[in-house]
Amino acid sequence: MTELWQELGPALWPAFWITIQLTFWSAIGSLLWGVLLAGMKVSPVPAMRWFATVYVNVVRNTPLTLIILLCSIGLYQNLGLALAADNSNFIENNNFRLAVLGFILYTSTFVCETLRAGFNTVPLGQAEAARSIGLGFSQVFGLIILPQALRAVIAPMGSVLIALTKNTTIASVIGVGEAALLMKEELENFADQILIIFAIFAVGFMIITLAEGALFGWAAKRWAVKR
Repeated sequence: MTELWQELGPALWPAFWITIQLTFWSAIGSLLWGVLLAGMKVSPVPAMRWFATVYVNVVRNTPLTLIILLCSIGLYQNLGLALAADNSNFIENNNFRLAVLGFILYTSTFVCETLRAGFNTVPLGQAEAARSIGLGFSQVFGLIILPQALRAVIAPMGSVLIALTKNTTIASVIGVGEAALLMKEELENFADQILIIFAIFAVGFMIITLAEGALFGWAAKRWAVKR
């Protein structure tokens, strides 16, 4: 146990810090792209509705591992798309950003569907009243519908974030040095202490996800839309 901790201890926080960074940047990107997809799904423009519907249905039903591999093998290795500067940390930074891109492409579909459920909580009369005074679709969506929908789905968004946090373990398939990759390496080095290693990483993820759940639970009560 002492030998395990001497090797694992110093690497534990850096690995979970990468997991937290993956979650943070992927969450920001997923929210932005998810809002755009949700807006296109309720847009009066048929082409936008068609694109958003097809995108969400296809990507949401595609395994996340395939999307991550597509970003790494397809975009970088085949098409040469690099997302990092050419320096000593190129591979590390590029794989990290490709993983973030994959998580954004995938998680945004769940953000979109969660937001669409939030749209249903906004009284139809508010949108009709806004249109009657001459506001366009973008104004009605951005000023009236979206703010209320976001407040209505804070708690479900927390569930999406927790799922994203757990999904970051898939980044290990393209060599991103997050917690799951470290766990795999330690399992190879200390095969006789599997249960202890699993317990350590399970507790680490539990701390992160419980903190996220508590934060979003508080926010849902704090900013809930009063009806």
